[in-house]
Amino acid sequence: MTQTFNVGKIVNTHGIKGEVKVQRITDFDDRFAIGTRLILEKEHGQTEELEIDGYRIHKGFDLIHFKGYETINDVEPLKGFYLKITENQLTELNDGEFYYHEIIGCSVYLTNGDKLGIIKEILAPGANDVWVVRREEGKDVLIPYIEDVVKEVDVSSKKVVIEPMEGLLD
Repeated sequence: MTQTFNVGKIVNTHGIKGEVKVQRITDFDDRFAIGTRLILEKEHGQTEELEIDGYRIHKGFDLIHFKGYETINDVEPLKGFYLKITENQLTELNDGEFYYHEIIGCSVYLTNGDKLGIIKEILAPGANDVWVVRREEGKDVLIPYIEDVVKEVDVSSKKVVIEPMEGLLD
């Protein structure tokens, strides 16, 4: 089976004409372009290919309409499932750019060599991404993906080196 990657999660329905509210898990706007085919991952590994035939942004969420899903009753069962793309739909990235799946799971080390933890999630609140690092002990740490903090990213060895700003680890 072809490897797939999350681009969004259906969090709710919107209106009565078959639109769904999607929480975006991608930086690429074209993932939701009309005509794009996405894979809906259902329970027990079942999948279904969906074609986007309507798209708009409303109150910070992506609203998507799929071909053949005309009413709220058609899309209600889709809530909670992830939308994915296949490996051949991935876009070539520039140097210093990474896919979420390449960063999640990386071990984070301080510049002095101490291990901080493992990246478990990526948040995209605005100007820059924030990496959520699960520590061995204690609370999770939020690391901003900015040049002043992230010094080295080696996705092939799943290793990130950071130099924390004052107060970042408190």
